[in-house]
Amino acid sequence: MNKIIVPVDFSKYSEYALETAALMAQRYNAELLVLHMLEIDKGRVTDSSNEHNEKMVFFLKLAEQKFESFLNKDFLEGISITPIVKHFKVFSEVAEVAEEHQADLIVMGSHGTSGLSEIFVGSNTEKVVRSSEIPVLVVKQKPSKIDFETVTFASDFSKEMVAPYLKARQLFDHIKLIHVNVPGESFKSSAEMEATVADFLQTADGNLDKLNDVHYTSDYTVEKGILNASNLLGADLIAVPTHGRKGLAHFFTGSISEDVANHATLPVITFKI
Repeated sequence: MNKIIVPVDFSKYSEYALETAALMAQRYNAELLVLHMLEIDKGRVTDSSNEHNEKMVFFLKLAEQKFESFLNKDFLEGISITPIVKHFKVFSEVAEVAEEHQADLIVMGSHGTSGLSEIFVGSNTEKVVRSSEIPVLVVKQKPSKIDFETVTFASDFSKEMVAPYLKARQLFDHIKLIHVNVPGESFKSSAEMEATVADFLQTADGNLDKLNDVHYTSDYTVEKGILNASNLLGADLIAVPTHGRKGLAHFFTGSISEDVANHATLPVITFKI
């Protein structure tokens, strides 16, 4: 990992993201690209009057001052940092910046557990997740550590989950796989689950070495199964696959993805399918 993008709005949540990204930058010896989106509408940007130009300069200088103050953190000492200011608050541009700078990861802060209901429904974080080709790490609290010694990867073990699973394995050493069995049409017998997982691992890894790292759980809903299993396994991070144009809802049917994000106290990282 060489470059990490951190979109910031100078809130405490973006500071949590910045600190998390700083810890990861130290771990991987990566550069931080700290991105701020100026809240300036298109009409103001295209206005070429002298008075407006003076206002634009004022806003830019103000952003630079805020940036300088915001980046004056002890945890950033010794880390290579590139500040980036964009004129539009269009968060799909974060993905464009990531592509332009060949970044490897986006780290974003979000409101705490009670405020996450909007994060994956029309919010800026969802827009980034939907448009990003690279992993997006969403953090809700001040990081206590960044080792991510145990990562849970929730999957239905279909073939399209192979690519995001392999991406997760490139970033994290210790991954526990979670298969949630729920009542209804999607219910599987133990033999069916084991056969599906074995076929998945054979395709993804070329071996069955991680069979012992698969956790089978039964619950009333998929999201409850993921959260309960992650807590039981002592996870530091929950990883989920995502289809870009549909956010997380393609893999987690209905509102399951939103429920997982709402109720998870752990960081959540998404991988594009």
